[in-house]
Amino acid sequence: MVLNSNDIEKILPHRYPFLLVDKVTECTPGEYAKGIKCVSANEMQFMGHFPGQHVMPGVLIIEALAQTGAVAMLSEEENKGKTAFFGGIRKARFKQVVRPGDVLEMECTITARKGNVGIGKATAKVDGKVAVVAELSFAIMD
Repeated sequence: MVLNSNDIEKILPHRYPFLLVDKVTECTPGEYAKGIKCVSANEMQFMGHFPGQHVMPGVLIIEALAQTGAVAMLSEEENKGKTAFFGGIRKARFKQVVRPGDVLEMECTITARKGNVGIGKATAKVDGKVAVVAELSFAIMD
């Protein structure tokens, strides 16, 4: 399943400037999603982070990973129309900076679920090199 930005907006409630997934290139509902974000110097965060040395904030990379995982979860038939809320972040490691011009390649594999709560293993890469890894938890709510 490949999703463009219009398709993603039908699944996620996020909108500009907070929709951080440009395209989903693979998705197995309830199990896995792979997406991309094309990082641009025109994004608002670069006005202050940092002038003269633009670096994508780590929290926004984590949010982009969470949105990628949310696409996997909210693509399931029983979750359509619901919202995935952040539950927590564990084992986050930032291994390289992400700058304008980079294409952030994001993957999230759902590793555990109990009721409406779950955990996903998430990885973001740039040019095939790991930029961020984290374990994300979430809750699906109406």
